[in-house]
Amino acid sequence: MRPTRSSLRRAVTVAVAGTLVAGSLLGAPAQAAPSSSASPDAAANLAAQLGDRAAGTYADASGKMVVAVTDAAAARTVRAAGATPKLVTRGAATLQAATAELERSAKIPGTAWWTDPATNQVVVSVDRTVTGAKLDRVEAAAARTGGAVRIEAEAGVLSTRINGGQAIYAGGGGRCSLGFNVRNSAGTYYFLTAGHCTNISSSWYTNSSQTTYIGPRAGTSFPGNDYGIVRYSNTSLTHPGSVYLYNGSSQDITGAGNAFVGQSVRRSGSTTGVRSGSVQALNATVNYAEGSVYGLIRTSVCAEPGDSGGSLFAGSTALGLTSGGSGNCTTGGTTYFQPVTEALSVYGVSVY
Repeated sequence: MRPTRSSLRRAVTVAVAGTLVAGSLLGAPAQAAPSSSASPDAAANLAAQLGDRAAGTYADASGKMVVAVTDAAAARTVRAAGATPKLVTRGAATLQAATAELERSAKIPGTAWWTDPATNQVVVSVDRTVTGAKLDRVEAAAARTGGAVRIEAEAGVLSTRINGGQAIYAGGGGRCSLGFNVRNSAGTYYFLTAGHCTNISSSWYTNSSQTTYIGPRAGTSFPGNDYGIVRYSNTSLTHPGSVYLYNGSSQDITGAGNAFVGQSVRRSGSTTGVRSGSVQALNATVNYAEGSVYGLIRTSVCAEPGDSGGSLFAGSTALGLTSGGSGNCTTGGTTYFQPVTEALSVYGVSVY
């Protein structure tokens, strides 16, 4: 497979070498410890306020939030807010410029990219379909970033065909998974799923024989995004605000939130049931054969055909809708999720 050739290994090694400066800031002035640790949202807001002096956030092995920063003054600000600073060489603008170079030059089906705050790099993955001249394009784009990008081989082939919760069936054929039941301020009930699912059909059913109608598609967005919404018009159906766990029980969903790197999560889908893993990256771009999708959550959770649209959640908090990925639940894989908060905002609905 082309990505394992020695030249690629050398390029990856060079990209990683010399990227990080020591994580602890020696010689920083002593200061009082904060009264509490920063939450994931507080750390993300702090990074946004620091602008180019910050380069992302993630949770360390102990669960404490880490904020990558480029100078000692920013580090003191981070420490005072209850997070751990990590001194890095590249600020947000440099990483954004590297991402822009990939967007211009390496937007090829079978590639995906995201920022890894722990290594202070943009990672571009290539699946086994990216060979020859296509791989050359990716390598050339990475080389132009001066070490800000590293290349990794993606196991399997990136695809949206990992069709959480229980099965839903498209009129005319096709199975996906229900993401989350939602409602608007007027009390009308809907469910969210993946946009590449709702693109298939305007009519949705609970069974493959299509004898029990759920309702019509009320909106869809794919590619670019990957979310869609279906309205419940069958009044005989119940629609609890929970996720099925495939063990006879369900997880109540009481709110929606933003994922963070290092977070432990679960996914529910109609092919492989409930699977667990962790969040590896945010704001990932994935270039499927059907088109590119932006702003996705990358995870170590596996998924298979039929799981698309299913629920990503942490405890009682809704996080995302299954978009696509590579690998499987036998050998393991990578799965990307559409953040659910964006879909809730666009359609004016909420979980319950």
